[in-house]
Amino acid sequence: MRMTAGYGRRGLIMAGLTALIMALGACTQHAADEHVRGGVQASVHDLDRHITSYVSAPKPRRVVDFETREPPGSIVVSNSERALYLVLEEDKAYRYGVGVGRQGFSWTGRNRVSMKREWPDWRPPAAMRRRQPDLPVHMPGGPANPLGARALYIGSTLYRIHGSNEPHTIGQAVSSGCIRMTNADVRHLYDRVRVGARVVVRN
Repeated sequence: MRMTAGYGRRGLIMAGLTALIMALGACTQHAADEHVRGGVQASVHDLDRHITSYVSAPKPRRVVDFETREPPGSIVVSNSERALYLVLEEDKAYRYGVGVGRQGFSWTGRNRVSMKREWPDWRPPAAMRRRQPDLPVHMPGGPANPLGARALYIGSTLYRIHGSNEPHTIGQAVSSGCIRMTNADVRHLYDRVRVGARVVVRN
């Protein structure tokens, strides 16, 4: 009887431990699921909060006098000045320092912002991969991604106005045609530009 009673007590203890482990396991799984779901929703916020490349451009953004026929909300890029202007009311504009296309890759023209993305993925065009075979076919968004914290896509072209994980290149002609900004500046621009806004790139 004692052995049966002892076995019964051990059985109860084991059953209790098993139930506790299962309960903890269920809580842990639920918490993990919540964390995963929350992580997806909060990933942009977390990346923005922890990014280390939010540094000032060689010429920090500022409001300047800027006469243009383009309506407020338009973007005007000057390749020669290495500057991007966001047109404001009353002949004013935000002026940002940017990096532009290197020799043979710079361009001019008019288009519109067709899409906006936070921490965008990067898929190098086939022509770029032929020039640089070590490039990946796809790179997910994040601090190591060359497109940086934000991207504004220009029409149906391959060009973008985007952030950069190489802020030291701002003010230079180094890209394959895209317009580079510091991550801090591209966030500032992104929040003020709507899809459909005009984009004018000039010499």
